[in-house]
Amino acid sequence: MGWGCRLLLAGVLTLAHAAGAAAQSYPSRPITVVVPFPAGGGSDLIARIVTGRMAAALGQPLIIENATGASGSIGVGRVARAAPDGYTIVSGHWGTHVVNGATLDLPYDLRTAFAPIVWMASGLEAIIARKTLPADDLKGLIAWLKAHPGEALMGTSGVGSVGHIHGINFQKVTGTQVRFVPYRGIAPTMQDLVAGQIDMMITSTSDVVPQAHAGTIKAFAITADHRIAVAPEIPTVDEAGLPGFYTQMWHALWAPAGTPKSVIARLNAAAVEALADPAVKKRLADIDQDTPPREQQTPEALGAHHMAEIEKWWPIIQAAGIKVK
Repeated sequence: MGWGCRLLLAGVLTLAHAAGAAAQSYPSRPITVVVPFPAGGGSDLIARIVTGRMAAALGQPLIIENATGASGSIGVGRVARAAPDGYTIVSGHWGTHVVNGATLDLPYDLRTAFAPIVWMASGLEAIIARKTLPADDLKGLIAWLKAHPGEALMGTSGVGSVGHIHGINFQKVTGTQVRFVPYRGIAPTMQDLVAGQIDMMITSTSDVVPQAHAGTIKAFAITADHRIAVAPEIPTVDEAGLPGFYTQMWHALWAPAGTPKSVIARLNAAAVEALADPAVKKRLADIDQDTPPREQQTPEALGAHHMAEIEKWWPIIQAAGIKVK
């Protein structure tokens, strides 16, 4: 072998050794986790619960940075532009990584800008109505809506919000028509529902259960294939007569596209360990969050789920002409 070939081989081996050493030493400093929403909210809390436990497995702190604005797209965009080295990741959800791609003009492509790490949790929702609405179950609600097309008022947290998108889909699936009333958050929307000023909502079970138990609203169905332990009396949509109408606000971790697979694997392993921790499971359950089964906690499973959600929801949103400026 000539000197030139030997030098080339030595160079290749050196680079391979350096790459392997870098992978083995990751992480060697704190990791920034961008949460694109304010501190104290549900998204922030879920990220803190999971990444706080991941720190023990990684041997480095994971520092939450709340970068808010534009429906979460500002913080998500920051991670899209970050170096793909595993030291800046994002905790996003169905809204930031699916809905925003159809409702906003983004400077990044949600389908290609990120490397999936792990699906962390999913929040369940319920279809609810004012206490005085003349229907005793979900079938009765749908019948009443069909008898009063365009008259019912459905409260949402604004144009393009979770409740709005799911309400659009509810109309499509049931063949009904409602009028959407945008509010500046769930709290005032629920207040008006309890007061009878609006007729119905589709919202998180964490918002629903206290009011349902107090008897101030009617809870017709959980939008999932299983009942919830904190309110086992509320049937699923399958049981209530609207099979397959599943909605959820799922949360996940992503890194910038191009992050080495070895780094993604290290982050995923730490996340899987965190999600298996009974203390983490309990804290998530206490805020009505389901953790996905182990086989759905892989980067590949998150990637497939993410693309399936985009393929499902983008046409629905685009057909409804929903755009947020």
